[in-house]
Amino acid sequence: MQHQPRKHRILPLLTLLIMLLPLSSMAADDSTLFTEGISILIKGNFKEKQLAIQQIAASGDSRARGLLQALLEGKLYRIKKDDTLVFAEITDSRAHIRSALGGENLGEIKKRKLKKITINNGLRTSLKSSLARIDLSSPDPAVRLQAVNLLIIGLSPKDSGLLTNLLETETDDSVREELLTAMNIAALRGDDHGAAVTALKQLHGNLSPAVRNEISSLLNKENLDESLQKEALLVQRSIQSKVSFFGLVEKLFFGLSLGSVLVLAAIGLAITFGVIGVINMAHGELIMLGAYTTYVIQQLMPNSIGLALFLSIPAAFLVSGLTGIIIERSVIRFLYGRPLETLLATFGISLILQQTVRSIFSPLNRSVATPAWMSGSIQINPILSLTTNRITILIFSLLVFAGLYLLLRRSSLGLQVRAVSQNRAMARAMGVQAARVDALTFGLGSGIAGIAGVALAQLTNVGPNLGQAYIIDSFMVVVFGGVGNLWGTLIGGLTLGVANKFIEPWAGAVLAKIIILVFIILFIQKRPQGLFPQKGRAAE
Repeated sequence: MQHQPRKHRILPLLTLLIMLLPLSSMAADDSTLFTEGISILIKGNFKEKQLAIQQIAASGDSRARGLLQALLEGKLYRIKKDDTLVFAEITDSRAHIRSALGGENLGEIKKRKLKKITINNGLRTSLKSSLARIDLSSPDPAVRLQAVNLLIIGLSPKDSGLLTNLLETETDDSVREELLTAMNIAALRGDDHGAAVTALKQLHGNLSPAVRNEISSLLNKENLDESLQKEALLVQRSIQSKVSFFGLVEKLFFGLSLGSVLVLAAIGLAITFGVIGVINMAHGELIMLGAYTTYVIQQLMPNSIGLALFLSIPAAFLVSGLTGIIIERSVIRFLYGRPLETLLATFGISLILQQTVRSIFSPLNRSVATPAWMSGSIQINPILSLTTNRITILIFSLLVFAGLYLLLRRSSLGLQVRAVSQNRAMARAMGVQAARVDALTFGLGSGIAGIAGVALAQLTNVGPNLGQAYIIDSFMVVVFGGVGNLWGTLIGGLTLGVANKFIEPWAGAVLAKIIILVFIILFIQKRPQGLFPQKGRAAE
């Protein structure tokens, strides 16, 4: 076997070295950037630290993000003795330290042996911008979206190239949209008049807070070009009209949310008051019992909040329902046909229930935890955000209404309840046990009140006076919708909830309730039987 000439063996090696030379040079440059940045950061003044932050961020070093984040959070220190850069957790006079460059645990050291790497407000802005630039390469779209939002803060026209390159490789639609917004904002901050006008045309109706701030800043500039000012005003008006629209949508949502709570609180009263003619002043306390049932079950199952909430629904129904049956059997049954005595008796029962709860749980309010799946909100756009717990309660109230409606319309109990409410004597003659139906009807209405308490426990603290806040509103809903009419209760509750939320901003919470009360009084004067009056013998 013949050996290749020496020059033929060296040539491929030289070619490979020449090809690798730029790569090694780039790696060396990046490493140098990072090393020089660290040196300046340790010894430099604020102006020099600004350059150091930019160098560290641009180096591409895997340690850059953690180091800059620690600097922003005030956890970056140097050891005075040898200028070793460390992450430190300070506790009293001691500090637990970890190497900022190597990551190894260095144990504890006296706090006085450390010197904090200090920053000012200008450096904080630069740090946030630099961290955003690093996060733009993250595989997580949510991280990239947040990075673009942070990048907008310190954006300049020279960043347009970076944004264009990012836009070409971006696959997530929401991130792409935010990148386009950032490019338009960068154009507005530049000197190119044509690019600024084009950017404004693309920002019509954009609800991003950064866009609104940028338009306001642009309009506040002196000697602003007339055509640019005209276009900016058009953009501002288009944004303001959208903000107003989504503000109305938000009010409508909160109104429906409040209305759903009123429906839940009133629907049980609509049965007891509307069907068997009992003015139950203890209805609010039955709601309170349902809320306390939720609290107790959650205390028994602290590690299963979601399951505890689901179990609270049937449990609250049983507790409040059985309490209602006991009240009906022991007190109410002797007072049918005597509304004033019924009102006074149930008012006394409400006081007894309040004091009982105070004796067992103390007068202090109790907090009920919200499951993770009910926490947070659904962000529709930068203006409109719908809270998950209120959406859940709105859906829940509609499900309770549907279930109760089907029960009263499709079950034998519902048939007997309607028969007794329309003509008690005839129902008895047909073999219906009116006394039993009365007890079950009162228990059903009380049980629904308990379920309302479960929902209210997710919106407010649980206390002995919880029910008192809803008893008057419940009566207003029942009277306004039509006594004994479930559809009237639903429409009446949602209507009053929406009206309350639209009146509150300019009248205040207390005056809004007074206005609604006066409206209902005038409405009842004109239409005594409410929105949906009963027909036939029941109307008598």
